[in-house]
Parts: sequence; structure tokens; C-alpha cells
Amino acid sequence: MDLLNTLVDKGLRRELPTREEALAVLATSDDELLDVVAAAGKVRRQWFGRRVKLNYLVNLKSGLCPEDCSYCSQRLGSKAEILKYTWLKPDEASQAAAAGVAGGAKRVCLVASGRGPTDRDVERVGKTIEAIKEQNEGVEVCACLGLLSDGQAERLRDAGADAYNHNLNTSEGTYGDITTTHTYADRVDTVQKAHAAGLSACSGLIAGMGESDEDLVDVVYALRELDSDSVPVNFLIPFEGTPLAEEWNLTPQRCLRILAMVRFVCPDVEVRIAGGREVHLRSMQPLALNIANSIFLGDYLTSEGQAGKTDLDMIADAGFEVEGAGTTTLPAHRADALAAAGGGGCGSAASAGGCGSAADADSSGEGAGCGSHAGGGCGPCGGHAQEPAAVPDTAATNPARTDLVAVRRRGAGTDLAPNA
Repeated sequence: MDLLNTLVDKGLRRELPTREEALAVLATSDDELLDVVAAAGKVRRQWFGRRVKLNYLVNLKSGLCPEDCSYCSQRLGSKAEILKYTWLKPDEASQAAAAGVAGGAKRVCLVASGRGPTDRDVERVGKTIEAIKEQNEGVEVCACLGLLSDGQAERLRDAGADAYNHNLNTSEGTYGDITTTHTYADRVDTVQKAHAAGLSACSGLIAGMGESDEDLVDVVYALRELDSDSVPVNFLIPFEGTPLAEEWNLTPQRCLRILAMVRFVCPDVEVRIAGGREVHLRSMQPLALNIANSIFLGDYLTSEGQAGKTDLDMIADAGFEVEGAGTTTLPAHRADALAAAGGGGCGSAASAGGCGSAADADSSGEGAGCGSHAGGGCGPCGGHAQEPAAVPDTAATNPARTDLVAVRRRGAGTDLAPNA
């Protein structure tokens, strides 16, 4: 396909595809799917080889959130029967993190539900970061705590945080349809605060809530403009007891096309398959490793993932290797720019080089209102206003699969061993 050849050439040059090209990826047929995966794989291997970075979630504070994000099991008014507990102590969180590190995780993601942290919360998380780093040499720590106030990003950086996650989740035009207790601009502001403090920006999206192809392209282009170093791609986990419990709009093929589109638009960033991969990709997960270079190991915030050993076997069986602690994840041009920014920030800011400029863009994390570095637990999100464009009506052929959504009952906040 001329389209795929063009996209590969642009990806190898870090050149931005046109919106029409990005939309065309989402509109490809099932007959073309393996060609799409192969093309995205060429771009992935150029910048990341056959390495897979493992990340591990620790839910520091679960449930009891005052925000109303429609996709989230921890939201205000949620009837989802999830674990609910207040802040883990630093030693408890460090012990939880150690399980993931022992399984090969290179980055630990510390997530707390809520609108945003108080200064006391930031101090508490700072102590947790210090405890984790003392016990796990070389581990990266990413915080995901919601909307940040002035000075909080700097305090997290000084405590040892390497990155901050705040997902865009969906397009600016549809954001108000999924959340009313904070705005898209609030999320933009938080990611910009993280950038300015020298933290690596982690910001992604959630797909599968009936959003249009145009919405998906909008949010991914916004992420490129934001210049996130890592882009988690979440697929909606339709929790019973949330407003989006009946939204089963994804197929494994659709998920692969979305991941490929993200890779073509942001060729040299860490693309992470986050919450919902087991639910929606299912047996197609190994194919997705040809596109994404990062996954979460084990369980998510409020939902269970597949066994960590199964993840490791899948990576090996697909011909990939787990990225070691001594390996730099990002390509040299982005890693150098990150170091020059003080340890975080972004890759090159040129429009044709780097994954976009760090101008005023959109940003979001799963923080405001619930945060999830992956969507794990704080599932996905996407526009809920428009009818899907160029997306088949899957309601009849893909009915709700409640058997695929398992609430987490182990790991952080419980007496049961984690699934790592």
C-alpha cells in the first residue's frame, strides 16, 4: 500500500503524517490489518528495537474520588464493587513496588485517586518515592496524583520522581461529555507544570467509548504537540456500576489499528499498551507488541490483568526481550533532550523532528478525578457524544463481556500477594 510505505518513511524521519493519513489507518480493512501491523513494526524497531519496557502500577489510594469521570470505577457515585482504602504507608507502597521490580518492571507508577494532591499528600508521596528508590536501585518512578498546584511538580522531582502522568484521555471537543468536575484545560495545565519542572511527561488516551475516528486522531495529534515522552493507550474497561458499563465498542482489530495510528503519529516515543489490553486485544496481544514497546506487568488499579509470568512468556514467545534497567528507553535524540531539560520534559521540539513541539497543547492524565497511568482501574475514556464515524456498530456482534472484567482483590491495599 502506498499509504503504509509513506507512513513508514515519515516515521523513520520522525515526520508528522497528515490527518488524512492517520484517519486512513483507522479505516483500513481486516484484509490489510497484518500489513498495517508490519508497517508500524518497522517504525517501532527503528527507534526501540525488539525491547519491551515493563511498568508496574501501585494504587496508593483507591476509590473515594470526588470527580465524575464517566469511565472510572473510582468516580463519584460509582457502584463498582472495587477496593476502597486510604493512603498506603511508604513501606507498604515500597513492598508493593518491589513485587513488580522483581518481575522485571523498570518503572513503578504511583497512582492516587482524587482531584489532586494537597501539599501534605505530595510530602507523603515524596517519602514513598524515597523509600522505593532506596530499596530498588535504578528503578524509575512516575507519579500520577491528579491536578497539580504550583510548586508541587518541583517537589516531586526533588523527592526523586522521574516522570508525571496525566492523560488527555479524549479530544478537547468531547471532553465535557465524559467529565464535568474539571476541564480539559486543567489537564493541559498539569502536564505543562510537569514539563516545566523537568519531569518526563507521560500522557495518553482512552479508546472505546463510542468516540469517532476524528476524536482519536485529535487526541493523538494533541499528544504529539504536547510532546509526551510516553503515551499510554488505554482501552475502556466497562465496569458495572459506571455510566459506560455498556460501552463495548472495541474489537482486537480495532485496537491494533488505534495502536498503529499512535505509532505513526508519535514514532519515537514510548507507546504503552495500558489498561484493557487483556479485555479487548485478548489473543491478539502478541501482535500488539510489534507496535508498542511498553506494557504494564500484572494487575491494574482496580482490575486484574493476566499473570505476570504469562506476560513474560508472551514477550519471549513473540521474539521480543524485556528491557533491562541499564538500557535507556528513549532514542538518543529524545533522551539527550530530556537530560538537557533537567531530567524530564520532552524530546526535540522541532515540528519535523521529535514527537512534536511542546507548545501550549492539551494534556491530561488519569489524575484529575482519578488517575491511572494505564487505565487500569481508572479505565479508559473517550468522547461519548458523537456516533462513531467509520467504526462498525459492534453492539450486536460484540455484546457485553462482563466475564472479561475482573475486579482486583489482591496486591496493594490487601493481604493477598500481587499478580506480578
